[in-house]
Amino acid sequence: MTLTEPPVRWPGRLAATWGILFAIPSFVWATGSTVGADSTVSPGLVQLARDRVPWFVAVLLATGALKLFGGIVALGLLKPRSRWLGRALVFCGGGAAILLLWHGGLFVVQGVATKIGLVTVPAEATTLSNWYLYLWGPWFLLGGLAFAGASALYVRNRDERRLWLFGVVGAGGGLAVSLVVTVLGIG
Repeated sequence: MTLTEPPVRWPGRLAATWGILFAIPSFVWATGSTVGADSTVSPGLVQLARDRVPWFVAVLLATGALKLFGGIVALGLLKPRSRWLGRALVFCGGGAAILLLWHGGLFVVQGVATKIGLVTVPAEATTLSNWYLYLWGPWFLLGGLAFAGASALYVRNRDERRLWLFGVVGAGGGLAVSLVVTVLGIG
């Protein structure tokens, strides 16, 4: 990058927008409203939101807060920060990238497997399966790619040796969390 060339910021802006927009449904559903969820989300989860089950409301509020935190992390990756904060941002950005890519990838793989007949779902779940394949999977993949791009650009534009290691460690942590929740059947 030359001194006159502006830094590339669109991946960070996209990741921030993604996090903030994606937090909204979590907070709305925590109120008991299921707007936008009735046909696009598992009926069991919709019922938990509708019934305002306390532990599920807490999960919705926590995920909404984490999505907002992700938006803040992405905004932080837009310009140089102190050494400590920059490392923390790259760590979180790497972790977010892998969590989102894994989650979205699972939705897409499951959807494709259903479409080609490797996995069967009850007829009433076909529409829901399509939502996960065509909406939620790509949405998570978009967020993961945006966080990966924002983190990579932040690292590329810094003069700190081994800053990339913080992104790798964060990505490893994100992968570990993703694997654990997948094995436990949570995610």
